[in-house]
Amino acid sequence: MSAEQAAAMIQPGWNVGMSGFTGAGYPKAVPRALAAHIEAAHAAGRPFRIGLWTGASTAPELDGALAKVDGIDMRLPYQSDPTVRAQINSGHMQYVDIHLSHVAQFVWFGFLGHLNVAVIEVAGVLPDGRLIPSTSVGNNKTWIEQADHVILEVNRRQSAALEGFHDVYYGAALPPHRKPIPLETADQRIGEPYLRCDPAKVIAVVDTDAPDRNSVFTPPDAQSAAIAQHIIDFLQHEVAQGRLPKSLLPLQSGVGNIANAVLAGLNRGPFAGLTAYTEVLQDGMLDMLRSGTLQSASCTALSLSPAAADYFNAHIDDFRGRILIRPQEISNHPELIRRMGVLAMNAMIEADIYGNVNSTHLMGSAIMNGIGGSGDFARNAYISMFMTPSIAKDGSISCIVPMASHVDHTEHDVQVIVTEQGLADLRGLAPQQRARRIIDTCAHPTYRDALHDYLARARLQANGQHTPHVLTDALSWHERYLRTGTMLP
Repeated sequence: MSAEQAAAMIQPGWNVGMSGFTGAGYPKAVPRALAAHIEAAHAAGRPFRIGLWTGASTAPELDGALAKVDGIDMRLPYQSDPTVRAQINSGHMQYVDIHLSHVAQFVWFGFLGHLNVAVIEVAGVLPDGRLIPSTSVGNNKTWIEQADHVILEVNRRQSAALEGFHDVYYGAALPPHRKPIPLETADQRIGEPYLRCDPAKVIAVVDTDAPDRNSVFTPPDAQSAAIAQHIIDFLQHEVAQGRLPKSLLPLQSGVGNIANAVLAGLNRGPFAGLTAYTEVLQDGMLDMLRSGTLQSASCTALSLSPAAADYFNAHIDDFRGRILIRPQEISNHPELIRRMGVLAMNAMIEADIYGNVNSTHLMGSAIMNGIGGSGDFARNAYISMFMTPSIAKDGSISCIVPMASHVDHTEHDVQVIVTEQGLADLRGLAPQQRARRIIDTCAHPTYRDALHDYLARARLQANGQHTPHVLTDALSWHERYLRTGTMLP
């Protein structure tokens, strides 16, 4: 049926689970048709909002379209749309920011309420009803299993040759019946290449032909190139010290230009025979697979620029058997991350002098995107690295501050902090030792003396010397920025 007919089946107040993870594999037609349906209801004076659940961020034709017609009451678990962000920060839209590894199990536990319908993009449907996933798996397995109804978008633009790239594991169970997940290496297949779906649940099949939202990555600038080189030098040192093998351990890389710069640096050497166990496969990892520096990659989504997507589709058989696309409950599973010893590299907004990291909020209160999978990897990684430029807004913001205005990753989960200024290895250091190393190594020179001054005053005035703070001054840098537009005194 048409997208409009399918969208008309979705009712006000329903919780809707949609496919999609970081701009890959999301439904293209039904969300826009649903947005038009909601807009017409509002024009007629009828309330109409839904709960929207996804794998991670989607695209303007899904998140943006529904937010612009005031169609979302509750959003989870991760978003990156400017209209959605504005409505969350205005208090108009409720937002539950969840570790991505928690979402599927929380739905199974019944913690998040009832899922009425799943809207899932697939690359094809087999005669027996099994589904060929498209460029992401995300939470699709759980949405299909838990929803009362299923709407399928069969996207002809997604390559039919994607069949066989996926590894959907159906061995999970609820406590107390859980068993170990039999995955030991990043390239190991433990599931099946299809999604199972009870045909009786399917209430609509919509034919589509549209590309994923593919972002173009900017070439590495001097800052991101410097961050990349610091990380490569550090990894070489770890190999020399015997703490890492020459082929390293499986890589996890967050999303964005800095992450791509790090991957580009790794692609130039000096390491070979690398593997990846990550959430999103971006251009940088695809380039590493093309060159042979990266042997294999496990992910839950292919989030590629238009040029990289074209290359992948034109040479898809070259990557067969080297890329596995899994459900995010597996790609982000804490026990698997720890078992394989993943090297985690994630971006942050700010870090404080003791190594607490804020990856979600601007100036303490305004959400940016969400925690995503960074917490899944940070707490369980073999080495947990967070990276950012040392300053933002042309120097009016220091990304190293006396106290983080919001904490997503405590000092206990952060082992390495990297800016273009340098890399601070915090392993085995007490809080005041961590503070001196972070300030001396990672802070921008413009702010370094002020940070040392804060630490000195804290040592004199604090009621305890383990992690000394001057509570009246700890967030004064953020307050000054909100008042004057700069953290500089």
